[in-house]
Amino acid sequence: MAAALSIERPSLLDSGHPRSWAAGVVYTLGRVNFLSDDSREPHMTMSELCKKIGVSQSTASNKSREIWNRLDLMQLHPDWCLPSMLEENPLAWIVEVNGLPVDVRMMPREVQEEAYRLGLIPYVP
Repeated sequence: MAAALSIERPSLLDSGHPRSWAAGVVYTLGRVNFLSDDSREPHMTMSELCKKIGVSQSTASNKSREIWNRLDLMQLHPDWCLPSMLEENPLAWIVEVNGLPVDVRMMPREVQEEAYRLGLIPYVP
């Protein structure tokens, strides 16, 4: 995520403290992957996360908001979702076929292979 942010121009990372941006990246990844949801593993509150990194929660949250907006993120964003969560992530498997969204896992193998070849899905199920 830091690499993706560093190639954007102007880069968000060009200003501010590196520790604040590092916290913002980790905080953002935690938000995307429901880190603070105690029914999932791994689990940690955002407050605990910020304490371990050594920044205030407001700093990490503000940086996260900037990152979230710049990268146009959402919960379980397929590009930033943990590999262990991809199988249960419906966003990773929806493709548009003739204008309709479909779960490619329900399609024939050839269609799945083509979707993978085109980079539309993370792997052939």
